[in-house]
Amino acid sequence: MIRAEFPSLRPTPKVRVLIVDDSPSIRAQLERVLSRDPGIEVAGTAPDAYAARDQIVEAEPDVITLDIEMPKMDGITFLGKLMRFRPTPVVVVSSLTARGGVLAMQAFDAGAVEVVSKPGPGYSAAEMAQDLIAAVKAGARAMQSPRARAVEVAPAPARLATPVLALRQVIAIGASTGGTQAIEKLLRVMPPGCPPMVIVQHMPPVFTRSFADRLAATTSLDVREAVDGDLLVPGCVLIAPGGQQMTIRSVSGIKRIELRDGARVNGHAPSVDVLFNSVVETCGRSAVGVLLTGMGSDGAQGLLAMKKAGATTLVQSQEDCVVFGMPKVAIDLGAADEVLSLKQMPGRILAAASRR
Repeated sequence: MIRAEFPSLRPTPKVRVLIVDDSPSIRAQLERVLSRDPGIEVAGTAPDAYAARDQIVEAEPDVITLDIEMPKMDGITFLGKLMRFRPTPVVVVSSLTARGGVLAMQAFDAGAVEVVSKPGPGYSAAEMAQDLIAAVKAGARAMQSPRARAVEVAPAPARLATPVLALRQVIAIGASTGGTQAIEKLLRVMPPGCPPMVIVQHMPPVFTRSFADRLAATTSLDVREAVDGDLLVPGCVLIAPGGQQMTIRSVSGIKRIELRDGARVNGHAPSVDVLFNSVVETCGRSAVGVLLTGMGSDGAQGLLAMKKAGATTLVQSQEDCVVFGMPKVAIDLGAADEVLSLKQMPGRILAAASRR
């Protein structure tokens, strides 16, 4: 008798999550949100870092959601200790305030894989729920990458000293999970006279301002959160504000930023695809498209459109992606001219941008 072969019918294991927050109402809200997703199981909750320590040993969660401002031990301190002694993917849930944004940047430094905001002005509970579920799933995938557990940021490559003639080029960059660190490493070695850069990093409102301020303080470039009507000039880096879609418009050859409120695209506002597609319309082949680490598919179709328009398209390689999602989809679509490590990326961007 020949036995028929059937694919395994075993269900995919659920992502086990531990919720750490000092507010009982927030813990209950997060538990309700996460429990709605069939791929996630809430393994436990804890009101502070000390209770969380015991729960981690007992529940062995795949991902931890962590409040930053807590009694007894703040979330940043706890996160640092966790990454030293029991590295686990952490999604930080922070308040939607300027202080919350600054603390979010510190959380990334301490080893957080993602940051989600609590609801606030311009950021609804429904949006938070969508982002939280996506962040937890991204965290579970990030655990498969060795770099997802790396706390120390690798030293930036030696600064590229040769100035680049900006010509008509625009450099458009998209990233999600793991992107804050990748973008910072990239910008640290870009020369002051480089072509204008426009960047979408999936983040909530307010947090993108803190991200831009951090980059302005750690690079030699003019980095700002974009405002409607900003001119694209050499040496400037414009970060798409959270909660808005960012595009480029060109009038009489002068390129400006256009921001608008609107529905999410691919689950995101800002969306990489929205930015990339506008680059196709305004810049054509006079552009470089870069897609970095992140979960999902946002940016892949837009990068393909850029390639078809004659732009240079570069994608981060799997080896140093925190989550090899967006880049993989782009590669599978045939959207990438080249697949590069982050270390190779700056020189190749400048070489492509300086072509005539």
